[in-house]
Amino acid sequence: MPSLKEIKGRIASVKSTRKITSAMKMVASSKLHHAQIAIQNMLPYETMLEHILKAFLAAEAEAQSVYDNVRPVKRVALVVYSSNSSLCGGFNANVIRLMQQTVKAYTDKLGEGSIDVYPIGRKVFEKSQKLGYNVLGEFSDMADKPNVQQCIDLAMDLGRRFREGEVDRVELIYHHFKSAGSQILTRKTFLPIDLEEELDRDHERDLTSMVATKESQEYLKKREEERHEEHKHEEVKPLNDNFIVEPDMDTVLSRLIPKMLHLMVYTALLDSNASEHAARMVAMQTATDNADELLRELNLQYNKSRQQAITSELLDIVGGSVNN
Repeated sequence: MPSLKEIKGRIASVKSTRKITSAMKMVASSKLHHAQIAIQNMLPYETMLEHILKAFLAAEAEAQSVYDNVRPVKRVALVVYSSNSSLCGGFNANVIRLMQQTVKAYTDKLGEGSIDVYPIGRKVFEKSQKLGYNVLGEFSDMADKPNVQQCIDLAMDLGRRFREGEVDRVELIYHHFKSAGSQILTRKTFLPIDLEEELDRDHERDLTSMVATKESQEYLKKREEERHEEHKHEEVKPLNDNFIVEPDMDTVLSRLIPKMLHLMVYTALLDSNASEHAARMVAMQTATDNADELLRELNLQYNKSRQQAITSELLDIVGGSVNN
């Protein structure tokens, strides 16, 4: 059995660790709040752009673009989102695992050297280099501070490579932020773009709650089911098909679709950023709870050992008195 001094040292060590995890949880909670605000500020633009594209494409059956040109896949580009730091549970490990599975699947089908990786985040950048992947650039600064212009530049580069035939398919791998306690690992096709499919993607997000308890998740699940039931009973409203295209359809699509591609890269970055902070907040809360439980056990063990030592001393005193 450890001595009282050893137990006391362990208690002090656990208390120190608990202070760190508790502080990190509060910092992650604050950053998550700012990430949620960033998504909220982006949503009105996203909603309006999608409404315009849906209405226009539904009314114009002959609307086509170079970005929806489906061709045989010979080379693939992967845009993978991770974080720059650790201590966020399985956030980075899950992304890296899905990236490795995707690369293996394409390599088995297309051969070695057919995959390009655009790593957004230091963790996936270091892992990609270690695995010997063809890494095109480093975008670690985007993972900490999401920047619209950098997302536009990346989307333009991917679009240019697709137009010129350098790549035949582009995919995004990231965590979709659904709530503070639910981040969905997502693998989504970026190019060639299926406009109707991409515009109908899941937009369910809880941007108000910072609680990640089981009860809150049950509430969100129930609310989502109720929304689906409401959508089933909604009447389909006819779209306004009286469009005047000026100067021509190709020009309009060449402006709207790149904007949507920029938005997809930026939305994925904001989702990944919020998911990272949510995962870290949950991980640090779990670590703090474990520290509390460990402190309870150590204090109980300390009190038992202390009581045993006192009892032993009393027995020695009583035994000495009896002998005298």
